[in-house]
Amino acid sequence: MRRLWPQSTGAQLLVMLLLALGASQGLSLLVFSDERDRAVRAALGYEAAGRAANVAQLLDEAPEELRPQIVLAANSPLVRFWLDDEPAVDHAGHDSVGISDRLRSALNDPDRDILVEIHDRTDDLPAVEDVPHGMRQMHSAMLAERTGPLELAMSIRLESGEWLNVRSMFHRPVGQWLFGDIAALLIAAVLITLVAVLTSVRIVRPLARLADAADRAGKGEEVDALPETGPREVRDTVRAFNRMQDRIRRFVSGRTRMLAALGHDLRSPLTAMRLRLELIEEGEDRDRLEALVEEMQTMVEATLAFARGEAVTEETVTLDLRELLQSLAGETLDASMADDGDAAAVMARVRPVSLKRALRNLIDNAARYGGGAEVGLKRDGDAAVISISDNGPGLPEDQLEAVFEPFRRLEASRSRDTGGSGLGLAIARTILRAHGGDVILRNRETGGLIASVELPL
Repeated sequence: MRRLWPQSTGAQLLVMLLLALGASQGLSLLVFSDERDRAVRAALGYEAAGRAANVAQLLDEAPEELRPQIVLAANSPLVRFWLDDEPAVDHAGHDSVGISDRLRSALNDPDRDILVEIHDRTDDLPAVEDVPHGMRQMHSAMLAERTGPLELAMSIRLESGEWLNVRSMFHRPVGQWLFGDIAALLIAAVLITLVAVLTSVRIVRPLARLADAADRAGKGEEVDALPETGPREVRDTVRAFNRMQDRIRRFVSGRTRMLAALGHDLRSPLTAMRLRLELIEEGEDRDRLEALVEEMQTMVEATLAFARGEAVTEETVTLDLRELLQSLAGETLDASMADDGDAAAVMARVRPVSLKRALRNLIDNAARYGGGAEVGLKRDGDAAVISISDNGPGLPEDQLEAVFEPFRRLEASRSRDTGGSGLGLAIARTILRAHGGDVILRNRETGGLIASVELPL
């Protein structure tokens, strides 16, 4: 059932409105069908009752020898009259439209004995040979069409004590109003569809723009302010998003300026220390101080790069990740691309310089400390999954997440003597998360580490 239900807001709105229209129309038909049926019965019954009242008055006033001729003359293909000592209607209580009261009013006799029955004869129509000759044509049509005929029977006591019995059968005109209701329903459905489409456009289009802008902002792209259109709630949401984007820009801009000033302030003393070292005579002390200054310079540059999270003004471009990884693997010693038989391009919108740095950090890390790096790439739905495997000793399970913390180093394998500053993995994760992705480490069953990178496409 959930598969059949539409997923978009506009389609859901349209389906719900149409369902509500169908339910309301169906309820209306159920509520008013009985009233309409009663109106139809009354209209057709009143016509037959008027004829019966006229015949009863004639019989009350006519001589006894003329009564058979009056009854015979009153018969028609639609209404049959006959006289009897007993009423043809043997009980009261089925006069749902007030025909008996209308008859008494026409006869000007409120105490006259009158019995009336109205029955739906759809399921128990008598055979044609049991119907009076004049009514057989209409009766045959009812049998053929199954139109839901109604039978009206009346018994009126005459002043002579005899009973005037009347029986009539007529079609229920169901088709006369059904077409109009269907036409009204279709017109209403068309109008509701137009309203739903216009409403969904006003709601869905701004929301679609907002979703696209939020997705691009989550990947680190520059997003212009969105137009504030649509209903009030949608405008408020877009306005809040624009304000959030503006605050983030101001924050990043302020941090960038601060880091630029900080970088200048940190480099100046280091440059002065290098100049001072040139004045010291060569020897063991000078070499030790030079190494210390170089280490400080490296740490300062790495710290500033990590804090910046790479240049925020870098343009986003679309490139082939497979081609990028092949290039990085070719530039690194002891690194190669996995031969998975898939040479298809995997296109993604990225900031190329920062992404190269993140992936290079991971590949260099595997090649330097794991005895070699094998790089793989596959597509998983709307994401690209990059794997960088090594053959090293691996890491303790409780350190797989901790190594992403800034300046976190495992002294046994990543001492400062090997050139590590403890920021490579932290910088890589910062860059990848700025692209809307992430990186995790896990130990391989056959030994070594595997870094799994996921990037949205």
